[in-house]
Amino acid sequence: MSRRQLICDVLVIGAGPAGLAAAYRVAENGRSVVVADDNPDAGGQIWRGEARNTKSNEAAAWFEKIRNSEIEFAYGIRIFQQLSPGKLLGETDNDVCEFSYQKLVIATGARERFLPFPGWTLPNVMGAGGLQALVKGGLPIAGKRVVIAGSGPLLLAVADYLKRHGADVSLIAEQTSRPKLARFSFSLLGQTQKVSQALRLRSQLSGIGYLTGCWPVAANGFDKLHSVTLRRGSRTWEVECDYLACGFHLVPNLELPQLLGCRLDKDAVAVDDFQETSVADVYCCGETTGIGGLELSLVEGEIAGLAASDKKELARSLFSVRNKQQKFATALNSAFELRSELKSLVAPDTIVCRCEDVQFSQLQSSDSWRAAKLHTRCGMGPCQGRICGAAVEFLFGWQAESVRPPVLAARVGSIREG
Repeated sequence: MSRRQLICDVLVIGAGPAGLAAAYRVAENGRSVVVADDNPDAGGQIWRGEARNTKSNEAAAWFEKIRNSEIEFAYGIRIFQQLSPGKLLGETDNDVCEFSYQKLVIATGARERFLPFPGWTLPNVMGAGGLQALVKGGLPIAGKRVVIAGSGPLLLAVADYLKRHGADVSLIAEQTSRPKLARFSFSLLGQTQKVSQALRLRSQLSGIGYLTGCWPVAANGFDKLHSVTLRRGSRTWEVECDYLACGFHLVPNLELPQLLGCRLDKDAVAVDDFQETSVADVYCCGETTGIGGLELSLVEGEIAGLAASDKKELARSLFSVRNKQQKFATALNSAFELRSELKSLVAPDTIVCRCEDVQFSQLQSSDSWRAAKLHTRCGMGPCQGRICGAAVEFLFGWQAESVRPPVLAARVGSIREG
């Protein structure tokens, strides 16, 4: 198996908004920078496809700056192992790539949180962001009946995108309560841009029902989904649909920072004022440091890129912008905190770990994530707990106790290269 080497001053892992902002600031200050991402193009989930077909003014402005900068991109690369401090190993579909760097910026973003309930493994039940990504990749959605359920602003963004592509979005079921949502809306006062975005999005979704305090309790069907059962208060009813797009907010992708030994604070990477982690010369930005939205990701990326370029005074000038966005992030996560009733969705025979077909009843005798792995193989399949990990944390309070290479499923030949 061939092995490539890429050497740079600063390596950025992740080509979403945070990673792009960091890379731009590094290149702007004359340092060599490589951006590695496992996708075929830049943009991450939020700006997927925008590099070639920009509809967002903000995305267009950033991609224009990126195109005019000396940044090297390495696409389709999955980082799975640390060889030594300053060296990471990744694989593509065809070869292995060794990255050597002086400083590292991790901007690996977040993924949707999935909670198990009866029928959630049926075909056509998928993550809200996952369905959006498939449509962006060419999945025909025109005329299809879609129910969107779960929690968080992503539900609205996905509904808007699917509607614009011809989907018949039946309703949006948001698990958070109306009072919590009202308090969150009130916290936006004074943030003109966010208020404008919210009003525009609500106008675009006119005619689509938006139910607060509502969540799915079952997906129904045999060989594929045909309806979803929803609950709101004491009322339960069934809605026919072709797709159920379901995601319960987001969780940071922490596997790589944990592998490198970065200290965590609750469910995110702990960083200092300059986005530096507990590991010297390793920085984190964007959703890896906590779910906070696009604007926070961008400014954190800029601060990390400037700090990694030894431009701390310039980075300090952005602190006030970040502080404002962090207040929004706090309000956001408080508003969409998951209600305890969602823990009762699972039935004894509900599959929790899809990779290893582990049912909820098999996990109830375990008292930790490690014990569950030993007795049931929960979290030991190809996704390495990326789906079930957040679910068992919510259901049982378990957390991963260690991360070992490979942090992503990798070929045996690639692992031998390490």
